[in-house]
Amino acid sequence: MSYPPREPDEPPSPYEPPPPGQYGGPPPGYGQYGPPGEGQYGPPPGQGRGTNVLAVLSLVFAFVFAPAGIVLGHVAKRQIRRTGEDGDQLATWGLILSYIFTVIGLIACCGWLGLVFWGGSTDGSSYN
Repeated sequence: MSYPPREPDEPPSPYEPPPPGQYGGPPPGYGQYGPPGEGQYGPPPGQGRGTNVLAVLSLVFAFVFAPAGIVLGHVAKRQIRRTGEDGDQLATWGLILSYIFTVIGLIACCGWLGLVFWGGSTDGSSYN
């Protein structure tokens, strides 16, 4: 299919194909290697692997359900040692707070049980 010749100062028609070699090549600056910052060996140095999710959950569960925070904190510390992820301090604080809240909960339960037994004792000082 051939197109009729056009005048030299006439703009190209949007319906004509582009001249050969004008389109279809890779964008300048990329060549054959792809976008900068990514290679076959992972992220460039200086960029962390991200924060360990279990470390964050350990800190959250310290306030929600402390025994689960203890378990998550220990698992997170083991994963961080193995993979090198960030979040070691989050897991440590999750463990510290989880242990503190667990001890407070145990003291409160023991105190409540002590009050129940002390209040239910019959030493002659009841109001019956």
